[in-house]
Amino acid sequence: MRISQRLETSVSLRQLSTSTHPDKAYAATLLLPKTSFPIRADPSIREAAFRERTSEELYKWQWKNLKGPLFVLHDGPPYANGSLHMGHALNKILKDIINRFHVLVGRRVHYSPGWDCHGLPIENKALKELNANHRSLPATQIRTLARQTANREMSVQKTEFRKLGIMADWTSDAGSYRTMDHDYEIRQLRVFKGLVERGLIYRHYRPVYYSPSSHSALAEAELVYADNHISRSVYVTYECKLDGMRDHFRPDLKVNLLVWTTTPWTLPTNMGIAVHSDLEYLIVKRKDDGELFVVGRDRLPLLQSVLGDTSILHNLIGADLLGSRYTSPFQKLGSPFKSLPVIHAPHVTSMSGTGLVHCAPAHGSEDYHVFLNQNLLSGNNTKTSGVSEELRCLVGPDGTFLAEAIKNASWLPENLGARLTGKEVLTDGNTEVIEILKESGRLVKEENITHRYPYDWKTNTPVIVTATSQWFADLSHIKTIALEMLETVQFFPNTTRKRLEAFVKDRSEWCISRQRPWGVPIPALYNDATGEAVMTSDSLEHIVQVLGRQGVDHWWNGPVDDFVSPKLKEEHGQVSWIKGGDTMDVWFDSGTSWTGLVSSLPRRSEDQGTTTTTIADVCLEGSDQHRGWFQSLLLTAVGFSSKAHGVGASEKPIRPYGTIITHGFVLDQKGKKMSKSLGNVMSPMTIVEGGKNVKTEPAHGADALRLWAATVDYGRDSLIGSVVIQKTVESLRKLRNSARFMLGNIPESGDFSLTPQIGEMSLTDRYMMFELYQLEKTAKDAYASYRFPQVVTALDRFAKVTLSSFYLDITKDTLYADSAESPQRKSVIWVMNEVLHTMKMVMAPILPHLAEEIHDASRGLTGSSGQKLPSVFVEGWKSVGEEWNDSKTERDMKDLIAVRGTVMVLLEQARNDKLIRSSLEAGVDVVIPTDLVTINDTEPRLLELLREHESFLKTLFIVSEVSILDEGSLGVDAPEWSRSVTMELQGCDDLINIRVRPSSAHKCPRCWNYSRREEAALCERCTQVLQ
Repeated sequence: MRISQRLETSVSLRQLSTSTHPDKAYAATLLLPKTSFPIRADPSIREAAFRERTSEELYKWQWKNLKGPLFVLHDGPPYANGSLHMGHALNKILKDIINRFHVLVGRRVHYSPGWDCHGLPIENKALKELNANHRSLPATQIRTLARQTANREMSVQKTEFRKLGIMADWTSDAGSYRTMDHDYEIRQLRVFKGLVERGLIYRHYRPVYYSPSSHSALAEAELVYADNHISRSVYVTYECKLDGMRDHFRPDLKVNLLVWTTTPWTLPTNMGIAVHSDLEYLIVKRKDDGELFVVGRDRLPLLQSVLGDTSILHNLIGADLLGSRYTSPFQKLGSPFKSLPVIHAPHVTSMSGTGLVHCAPAHGSEDYHVFLNQNLLSGNNTKTSGVSEELRCLVGPDGTFLAEAIKNASWLPENLGARLTGKEVLTDGNTEVIEILKESGRLVKEENITHRYPYDWKTNTPVIVTATSQWFADLSHIKTIALEMLETVQFFPNTTRKRLEAFVKDRSEWCISRQRPWGVPIPALYNDATGEAVMTSDSLEHIVQVLGRQGVDHWWNGPVDDFVSPKLKEEHGQVSWIKGGDTMDVWFDSGTSWTGLVSSLPRRSEDQGTTTTTIADVCLEGSDQHRGWFQSLLLTAVGFSSKAHGVGASEKPIRPYGTIITHGFVLDQKGKKMSKSLGNVMSPMTIVEGGKNVKTEPAHGADALRLWAATVDYGRDSLIGSVVIQKTVESLRKLRNSARFMLGNIPESGDFSLTPQIGEMSLTDRYMMFELYQLEKTAKDAYASYRFPQVVTALDRFAKVTLSSFYLDITKDTLYADSAESPQRKSVIWVMNEVLHTMKMVMAPILPHLAEEIHDASRGLTGSSGQKLPSVFVEGWKSVGEEWNDSKTERDMKDLIAVRGTVMVLLEQARNDKLIRSSLEAGVDVVIPTDLVTINDTEPRLLELLREHESFLKTLFIVSEVSILDEGSLGVDAPEWSRSVTMELQGCDDLINIRVRPSSAHKCPRCWNYSRREEAALCERCTQVLQ
């Protein structure tokens, strides 16, 4: 039981002084702190006790009971693939901080954690566990295995998210979403149908990014770039007749067009060499053999290592070369296209290569568009296999030179085709092409080059660009609307706005088809005889209804006749149909997640009278989502709900988010990317629960990780490591100890409903309330604007500097030694109770477990019914009253604190000189010049302040006595020792002297102040308390 009542007066001073040790004789009479709140807590025990209350139960309570405006934070779904990494932890914790703040301020929060369940990573994981590949198993079995894998991985991640203290409904399926849920897939198909109806979906045979390892096309958002990729680059010559320059050269003159490429495997499908018509070129003669070469003028100095010594024969411009024809070593002599053209291309520059560019339109987007724009291709080709007459492509779906394509390539010599057939273009196929160039005498030089190259983000292997038949979404008609909508969106940090706008602006189409079974099907039917694809509003409506009844798996295991609508049968008769095998890009999957919010949430009143419908208040994801989910969410919503191609939407345009918050990546404490090979991976669960070796990897709990997440400048890449975490744990410990001290001093049954009269409170108490007001306002503003480091900085500074090092330090004497009924002590305890509740409230969004533990241990009754509320979040955000925003109190206290700083320096000098052990052994004199000269006979403000609070100064300085006197009152007897320094007085030219000396009184054995008269047993204060 704690000592909080008045001591019985029957206890005599003589009885209390019988202890053998005088400093402990009166210990039982002191009001020392008592609390069951532990100084240290095992996170696995302490946090677990509050986890369910502050997570699942709190989410359900707020959804049912809070009446404030709806706040929607839409969760971008992570892949259901493997345990959580630090990026997951940072992402979910930041979201949770936002949600908890809005609950505290009374808003009803909707937050449904999601998972991205389709796609290659999950499919590959399922196949790897069976030691199988996608070609060895039927699609239906792969889908079953992938679904099982996704469910298992989601279970692991859900358990770990809960251990981070994430507030959500984790116990029911309705509380979260999965892109493989039946209802989700049907909503996604209906969005796709809407895009088809608006004329935004088409099929095209053209070059796209393609992953041989995934056997699928990829969108730009699915690429990562390796900066240290090594390619075999070659300098190759093509024999050319300068037909366009007959006036300058004899007709039979042959020169070599020199080109450079890092993709030799594309040379067999070369269809032209591009120059820029405005660039300057040279015809040079190699001195050792007399060969003639055409190169860019600006490139010649850098080509000396390739060509050797040369002499310039002729200057020309790119336009002079147009119309010339050349031959390729991969060109059959008797083919209709035995020579190929030199053309103009705007993307040719003099910054790299030779100034002439090898063009393979099947393997380069720029080449393709140049040929299309110059009518060198007949246009759209929708073949599903083989090679277009116009577009030369020899690459198959596994990234090899395809036998069927080579057979149909009438322009390719049979012997060369046989040598290439079946070889992988990135490995042995590349080597074979280089060998052919050597044999033909066309290879001038080969060298390895290290450069930036796109990789498949799922398999971390190189991709290629190759022509395939794919489904695309036309963005050219909707990106203007999307960009206009982004103008109304808030961005944090604001600099990220331009990044997302640039990505949207640069896109004209979106390759949405993938060639793997685990996903949502693109429900196209193909005429078996012609290969023509049919995908109309009628056919899609019929298919979606069938899949709605039978499940999406029915697309793979049901008969094709189930999907042929009556109208299609009537129009085409007895046509044999084939179901398409493509699935939708996973970004299309997650990009339609807004449909779940539309179908489950009430319409917002704030949308009335606006031109758009806003779905989510906030979306928060990593910076990589500017080219991923942030885009796909926007483009699917705008494409579905906006007018396009003359087709009007029934609803006003959908804005999927009102605010976008972006965080960076998590790096190790040296700023390096985490990698298993580097051994620098730090798991969030190791921080929370500890590692295998508890000495080197102790458990720090979720709150430690959450505090780190709130501390970092999330707009940039964040660092984490053992040193970083240890500093965070130390900050958390200091917060905990400050709360423990206050809990130990606040009475269990105190009445804190009545605020003390401000005029009767000490300057220290009023100043503490001023600082508390600043903390609460700063924290609330920072939370509302997502500046979480500012919350942590304010809270940390308040706890360490204002509270622990100042207020709690100088009020210990009052708390321990004053009477329980002392007005001064009651005022301090009232302030402490206010501080404890405000600090608990401020820390709650970031440190919910600690806040709930403090809440449980709090003595004050806070509910209107007289019952303690079950959670700090149920209490809500309580503002500190405006009456405490007192600038005079702040100014007065800060002036006195400046004097205190000077005194502290002198006390430390005395302590270092072994003159004192405790500051209570000292006294302080503030010595004023006898002939002080003032302005207008007005005493300097600081001096007035010191005189006004003279009795308080010993408490402020934590000494036993303070005197303010003039020089004439010092007397002739010097103290045993002293340390002094002068201070300026604002408002006059004189200085005051601050002197620290021994206290003139004796030590009180109860309070240890040196304020006892020699003949008395105790000091006057302690005598009165005990009597």
